[in-house]
Amino acid sequence: MTLTLRHYALLALLAFFLALPGRMTLPPLDRDEARYMEATEQMVLSNDFLDIHFQNQPRYLQPAGIYWLEALSAKSSAALFGPQVLRQTWPYRIPSLIAASLIVPLTAWIGFMLFGASTAILGALFLMVSTLFVAESRMATIDTVLLLDILCVEAILVRLYTNRNNRDPVSPFFACAYWAALGIGLMLKGPIILIPGLATPLSLCLIERNFSFWRSLRPAWGWIITLIIVAPWCIGIALKSHGAFFKNAVGHNLLGKITHGQESHGFPPGYYAVIFILAFWPGALFTLRALPSIWERRKNSSVLFLLCWIMPYWLFFELLATKLPHYVLPTFPAIALLTAASLTLWPAPRFLVWQKIIYIIYALLWSVVAIAFCFAGSALLITTSHLISIRALIALGGSLPLVILAIFSLTKNRVKHAAYNIIGAAILIHAGLFWAVIPNLNLIQLSPHIASSFYKARLCSESVLISASYYEPSLVFLAGPQTRLLDPEQAAKSLIEHSKCDLALIDEKDKAVFLAELEKAGIKPHLYDQISGFNYSKGKKLSLSLFGAQ
Repeated sequence: MTLTLRHYALLALLAFFLALPGRMTLPPLDRDEARYMEATEQMVLSNDFLDIHFQNQPRYLQPAGIYWLEALSAKSSAALFGPQVLRQTWPYRIPSLIAASLIVPLTAWIGFMLFGASTAILGALFLMVSTLFVAESRMATIDTVLLLDILCVEAILVRLYTNRNNRDPVSPFFACAYWAALGIGLMLKGPIILIPGLATPLSLCLIERNFSFWRSLRPAWGWIITLIIVAPWCIGIALKSHGAFFKNAVGHNLLGKITHGQESHGFPPGYYAVIFILAFWPGALFTLRALPSIWERRKNSSVLFLLCWIMPYWLFFELLATKLPHYVLPTFPAIALLTAASLTLWPAPRFLVWQKIIYIIYALLWSVVAIAFCFAGSALLITTSHLISIRALIALGGSLPLVILAIFSLTKNRVKHAAYNIIGAAILIHAGLFWAVIPNLNLIQLSPHIASSFYKARLCSESVLISASYYEPSLVFLAGPQTRLLDPEQAAKSLIEHSKCDLALIDEKDKAVFLAELEKAGIKPHLYDQISGFNYSKGKKLSLSLFGAQ
């Protein structure tokens, strides 16, 4: 079977429609997403596309590439639907939606080049339903777009590698595209793109003791293309920030993560292997089962290529002091394809006794996770929001039988049937989660509730929210870039100074200090609203009051 343009288009459409549920109704899902959206909004409003700021603080973590893409999306949306959409989440999520829709068929193309059609499709499906990919593809962060760029680099390398192995002529066009993709990756995330971009071909050359593959990339002049792409912005930001961007982005953000865990995200090596069962669910069990087969075929050129893609990148981040689950996402397409090859091309692996014991234990854990995922959405809504959702129950009713059927197929050693059943279950679980559950979860609605209350109560069109107890970036995005994040005493002074228009948000624990400061100025505040909720970023319950000076 040959994959045609129609097959790739169908995969892209499937990925697109699976990534749509909840995209317009979901509030900012984590702090980083809110920071990206707010910094992009400020870029659009200021028309300064060189410098990056979150409120009045420079955001010097990575280059401006992702902000440009989100700014283009937001500005186009504002032109079509009005400037009010700049305060909504969906325009900033369009780049990740487009990237996710392209990643799935591109993974299939790489799989087709290496293994054939059936492996390509199954591998693309494994990636499409993996927990980490599903989560990241719905957020306005950099990771999905970066993954697309890395896939483009690897796709070019696959084409050059197969051409070399088949002794076909190699066009310089592919070398130009390779160095251009590296330049785009540098503009997205800085030097991170160099790990898969350089480590994959160099590892292959070192293992094969043959550098003809590297020479086919034209490194003697190709780097100039990369430099042309990144140099203009690098020079501009270096001049504008007086060198502060590179000092912070490279010296603090990148090198700092290597030596110590930042923001309480330090974990020992092995962290990604431990969380793999959740991050790559439902494919994780089939990956574990594939390991003996992969090891047996490690000298096969297709397997070797994917291992040279996975191992340098995975090991780098396992050794990095700072660890976040999404750091190893760029290895997932390669893992998905190797996993699929073990089911579609290779005979069942022969386990040693200790390997079989590990596999059985892992299968039991995997089954528990699968059943828990089925019930998680409805259970969260009932326990946290006291809500029963018909949509969530439909997802539960559709996914649970497929999970049970997958587990039953595994007991009968019909592993390929189990894979397709569990992929179907994952599609229903994810659709229910993002369509019915998360948009209605009070756990993540605190910032939207505060912003809504502020807009209803504000005294002037230029009113500013002063928050003395709740400092989430999502509040700044939803309530406006002028939002002031102050301590209780400073918040009271700010409200006194801007008593005609501004409103202040105070938690119960800070109210005494705040009111005492107002009393000194002879102001008796007016209570406009009370908002109770859970700040899931901090793990704290809050009882907030919205005050005005009149």
